[in-house]
Amino acid sequence: MLENTILHVDMDAFYASVAEKDDPSLRGKAVVVGAGARGVVLSANYEARKFGIRAAMPVGRAQRMAPHAIFVAPEHHRYAEVSESIMEIFRSTSPLVEPISLDEAFIDVTGARKLLGTGREIAQSIRAQILEREGLTCSVGIASTKFIAKLASGRCKPNGVLEIATDRVLEFLHPLPVNAIWGVGPKTAEELIKLGLHTVADVANTPRATLIRALGEATGSSLYELAWARDYRDVVSDEPDKSISAAETFSYDIEDHEIILRELLRLTEKATHRLRERDMSARTISIKVRFADFKTINRSKTVPLPISGTKEVYEVAKQLFQALKLERARLRLVGISLEGLVDGTDGPEQLEMRFDGGDRDKGWREATKAIDAATGRFGLGSVRPARLFRPGSEAGSKPASKPASKPASKPGKPNSTAKSEQPPTHLDFRS
Repeated sequence: MLENTILHVDMDAFYASVAEKDDPSLRGKAVVVGAGARGVVLSANYEARKFGIRAAMPVGRAQRMAPHAIFVAPEHHRYAEVSESIMEIFRSTSPLVEPISLDEAFIDVTGARKLLGTGREIAQSIRAQILEREGLTCSVGIASTKFIAKLASGRCKPNGVLEIATDRVLEFLHPLPVNAIWGVGPKTAEELIKLGLHTVADVANTPRATLIRALGEATGSSLYELAWARDYRDVVSDEPDKSISAAETFSYDIEDHEIILRELLRLTEKATHRLRERDMSARTISIKVRFADFKTINRSKTVPLPISGTKEVYEVAKQLFQALKLERARLRLVGISLEGLVDGTDGPEQLEMRFDGGDRDKGWREATKAIDAATGRFGLGSVRPARLFRPGSEAGSKPASKPASKPASKPGKPNSTAKSEQPPTHLDFRS
């Protein structure tokens, strides 16, 4: 039986690298993608990482660590364009491509080896094509399983290739710390360390029953199998979208319902825009709230007909939140999820009988189309609900205790662009 050959391709500092590609004057400097004092770092190039800056770190903290670094605002539509170009290269290599995010994917090249060469030769070909087409570098892990391939790509960054032969897998895996195991987050790692388990080898040499008693059936069994490099998951290509979600963890706990509803609207706008971009509608709307003590609850509602408009989805989400009847509860996270996805945004219409001759639903549908057209031309945020606009701050800014600082301008480029000259338009979603 032919042994699997799976590649995990991970772009190097993707967002920051795209910024450098689009503005060559940034090259050789510490570049951080993320703007606003209360924003988070989305990406940092390797020059910035030398100062300890990492993704998901608050921008304010990153600015204190490297005041000289250049902070640029994210351009998500641009990242999506480059990502699609890269994914085309992957799909030209093998039909079995499983994207994990915009900047990484698994590729099963088992069936392509006879035509294209060894796993390492295929990896080098992919890297060369990406460099030629997009001017970007990536790191590639090669192994017989997804788990080991992903670990390998992380150990050869930046701009490297690492192949783990089957007979060397345990030699590679067992010395790694426990948090290298897929699914081990900070809380699980803490539990393992309390048990005296510091390396993957420690976990592998612990009886499965002991792990299950400490961590539960699912987690204990999974960690035991992965500690012995047993990963039976296939590379799944073109898996249909099951849900679209957006969530925000606040920089401080919030109990003001008006602020929370404003944030819920912002997240709804973000999620429904992605929904319509994919020409889909949702049947089920879910919200998630996490309290200051980390307790998390979810609520959902399935509507009679699929919906895709920001206003319709927000009304459902707002009702779900208000039904919780939270009194002075301090929240640290709120999120929305659109589920039960179906193709098309122009499905059956739920008619509303009116006696004034108006058609409010049609008006909102037309408004939504206009919003999407403006967004396509001027970028996400060019048209915003009025509820998200607060005088003296950026439209749609996240909850904050003081006004957010403006994103730093890119060197060598004027501050005024076609996009920034277009003032945000505000629609009233408060009714």
